[in-house]
Amino acid sequence: MAKIKQLASFAVLNVNGGDRVTYTYDEIDAETGDLISANNKGNFFVVDPTLKGKITQIRNYIQENKLTED
Repeated sequence: MAKIKQLASFAVLNVNGGDRVTYTYDEIDAETGDLISANNKGNFFVVDPTLKGKITQIRNYIQENKLTED
């Protein structure tokens, strides 16, 4: 049985000065589309410089566009 893993959600947390990504995903049967399992969880610390840069860009965007007063 072939499975598809579909990302359901993710978050980036600042843990002791480092970024930790947590995520949940569902597993779906690739042939029937039936749900095999839901709300599976995983996490990892960000060590890749390119990914760190993208996270910084998202944080900056939020700070500049969502948290500044008009």
